[in-house]
Amino acid sequence: MTKADLIIIGAGPGGYETALAAAKRGKDVILFEGENLGGTCLNAGCIPTKCMCKNAEILSQFKEADKFGIDDFTFQFDFSKVIERKNEVITTLRSGIEAMMTQAKVKVINEFASFKDASTVMAGGEEYTADDIIIATGSVSRSLPIPGADLACVMSSTELLNIDHVPESLTIVGGGVIGMEFASIFNAMGSKVTVVEFMKQILPPFDADIAKRLKQSLSKKGIEILTSAAVKKIEQNSDYEIVTTYECKGKEATITSSDILMAVGRAPRLEGLNLENAGVEFTPRGISVDDMMRTNVPHIYAIGDVNARMMLAHVASFQGIRALNAIEGKEDTIDFSIVPSAVFTVPECGMVGKTQEQCKAEGIEIRIGTSFFRANGKSLALGEPEGLCKLIFRADDMTLVGAHIMGVQAADLAQQAADLMSRGTTLSHMEDIIFGHPTVSEVLLTACHNLK
Repeated sequence: MTKADLIIIGAGPGGYETALAAAKRGKDVILFEGENLGGTCLNAGCIPTKCMCKNAEILSQFKEADKFGIDDFTFQFDFSKVIERKNEVITTLRSGIEAMMTQAKVKVINEFASFKDASTVMAGGEEYTADDIIIATGSVSRSLPIPGADLACVMSSTELLNIDHVPESLTIVGGGVIGMEFASIFNAMGSKVTVVEFMKQILPPFDADIAKRLKQSLSKKGIEILTSAAVKKIEQNSDYEIVTTYECKGKEATITSSDILMAVGRAPRLEGLNLENAGVEFTPRGISVDDMMRTNVPHIYAIGDVNARMMLAHVASFQGIRALNAIEGKEDTIDFSIVPSAVFTVPECGMVGKTQEQCKAEGIEIRIGTSFFRANGKSLALGEPEGLCKLIFRADDMTLVGAHIMGVQAADLAQQAADLMSRGTTLSHMEDIIFGHPTVSEVLLTACHNLK
């Protein structure tokens, strides 16, 4: 049996970054990964999707070359090179992680690990034990319990990322972050895209005004977006076309397409862990943890998607730091209520903090300031006039509690707002900050000036 100070199961951002941090603190770490280092985020999620988002952005700009004085502009689009570039980026980053593990002397076991008991894990027929164990196995794509959902033609996001052609037409079941990013990507690449979303708005976690404006923007680009629509079944006809039946406002209708993506969210990856052997409490929704990321078994922790508190790669990384601090009895000031997130559509969206709807539900009196990108000099110079910035302040002390943005550089602006929120910034503080000109970030200052 091999003994270590710390065992980490899963090498996504939460797992491998925590392994590096623990090694830096002098711990002997064993990291288990049955697939590829980097987890879903690097290999089949955040990074490859963002590579394709960049292709979509460039294609969108090329199609509007005449606006920049480039006449009679023609180009050829080779989708195989899109996939090639995506794979190169993944390989480069994966190699970098491998090098960091070697340098930090983290022992990486390329096997799936499962619990034998609360202190022992099995992998590749060998037994390993440690004083503390962190579970960081991430998540898997979910599907709908409907007829036809298991057909071979129904793709997950992982399969769509490795498709060898641009779909002639693409039905996307689910209008969340994953669904809308792929909708934007393949629309720019020439696919006829239809999105079917069960909720009344796309991007359910986002502010309603931002979601509504994004829907309008993407609809103008030719993406058909159906909300309050429930998919009932998926079939394949004699011509191998995919027929998706859905119900909207009490009426059934169908969509016929060449390809289909199931993008209805993700579920914690629990299968094969044998958590029962360790006595770890869990449900299909994830492993139960406290604010220290500790399970009901004191020396076993769970971070990232597997605890389903907030399924974002950067959250997993900081949950790992919280768990490591808990192991060492250290306190930190990580604030998990202030987490920026983004969707990289064209235009992109970014958000942090509370939405207007959440404030209303919690009985928080607020004041709102808005600004439009069409009035921002840098946005116009970039040829990106489409966008809205919405800032939410508490009415009692005028503290910034939410920022919701659609437009060019929205993800970076959301991070800037998160920086301000983490320091308790008020309206008067923001108005006294000198913003560079001309910058897109001035939409934040303008929103402050437009407070109602």
